[in-house]
Amino acid sequence: METSAIIFEAPGKLAMRNTALTAMGSGDVRVEIHYSGISTGTEKLLWTGNMPSFPGMGYPLVPGYESIGRIIDAGPEHQQRIGEWVFVPGASCYRDARGLFGGAARNVIVASARAMPINENLAEQGVLYALAATALHAICRGEPPQLIIGHGILGRLLARLTIAAGAPAPVVWETNVTRQGGGVGYHVIHPQDDDRRDYAHVYDVSGDASSINSFIGRLAKGGELVLAGFYSQPINFDFAPAFQREARIRIAAEWQPDDLHSVHALIETGALDLSGLISRIEPATQADAAYPEAFENPDCLKMVLDWRECQ
Repeated sequence: METSAIIFEAPGKLAMRNTALTAMGSGDVRVEIHYSGISTGTEKLLWTGNMPSFPGMGYPLVPGYESIGRIIDAGPEHQQRIGEWVFVPGASCYRDARGLFGGAARNVIVASARAMPINENLAEQGVLYALAATALHAICRGEPPQLIIGHGILGRLLARLTIAAGAPAPVVWETNVTRQGGGVGYHVIHPQDDDRRDYAHVYDVSGDASSINSFIGRLAKGGELVLAGFYSQPINFDFAPAFQREARIRIAAEWQPDDLHSVHALIETGALDLSGLISRIEPATQADAAYPEAFENPDCLKMVLDWRECQ
């Protein structure tokens, strides 16, 4: 069986073409993808060729780890799941392309456990489950943020989760004027307009390794800086200011299955709202234009691809 898929042939080189799928096992399901998100963090690094080496990484590859759709076929163990609307965090089911992420395709085959049922009424907003789980993973390993650096989609989810947890609303920094709007229940300001230097918990989702010293300079004594973005460059900081503050630095890695299920519960109860976070939806057939737009246009908060017209 074949499926149409987005293939990164090499850094900066994208193609939409058919690729062969591996055979479905008895414990697998086949999902027809309706929407997939474009990540401006890890996928951008794959696009530019700046992604640090990971096991299984290489080109050609199918990107994407934010996909939603319907189970249309299943192995003998999971026939009862046919028809379910599910979130899929990527797939590795291609014979002639790597599937380090693997969700940007019309059809994917995954183990049944990797296809999580979600509410179909969320429509394209369901692609945000992975980012919401990433934000929750960062918070669950420590205390909620008092300061969030960056008002992109991950920063917004961190702020919403902080408020949902009943913690005081965080301050959010953003240097891009077009991204300073959209804060609900919290304030977004330019860093130059903030004189405070006693934050106990600072979360950086900007991915700006060059500004670590300035972030540390805003900590209270014993404060914690959480690196919740992804950094392709080495992290360096001056020791003396960190020493004087007895600063703690924590790295928040990728989400785990428990985070995904916790996010699901928050969304189902209405504690976490996913509305207002997707700025563009484009047909998957226009992927060659959509990916550069998502990566290069700071006004594009979240780009989603619509696969419903693809075969």
